[in-house]
Amino acid sequence: MKRLHIHIAVDNLPESIRFYSALFAAAPSVAKTDYAKWVLDDPRVNFAISQRGAKTGLDHLGIQVESNAELEEINQRLAQAALPVTEQKGTACCYAESDKCWTVDPQGIPWEAFHSLSTIPVFGADVANPVKAQPACCSPSI
Repeated sequence: MKRLHIHIAVDNLPESIRFYSALFAAAPSVAKTDYAKWVLDDPRVNFAISQRGAKTGLDHLGIQVESNAELEEINQRLAQAALPVTEQKGTACCYAESDKCWTVDPQGIPWEAFHSLSTIPVFGADVANPVKAQPACCSPSI
């Protein structure tokens, strides 16, 4: 089963943790000095925030999958739609090692599909949006 992923860059992590904990009625499942994540079943979402020097606001969206087969299914959908895709295997990001594929929607918002393999003790060096956006007039319609 898939889970929607949302990652937002924030300027005040403790204040944002307090806000989202109240909104979701739950403490983060992962809390670090620069990152927090809620993995919720209602709504079914992997919601992350970070304070790592990025411009505040929406960082990227994604779909978290539970298997490599589900990841391959999404990757094939993107390829069939002739969308630009970058694959990453065993990448370190957000305190997890994951296999991923990235694309960009017509508005320039990065989207990732990912299968987390294990937790790791560091944030990692992966960068959201390794795919360059196409101009909206040239993007395929789905």
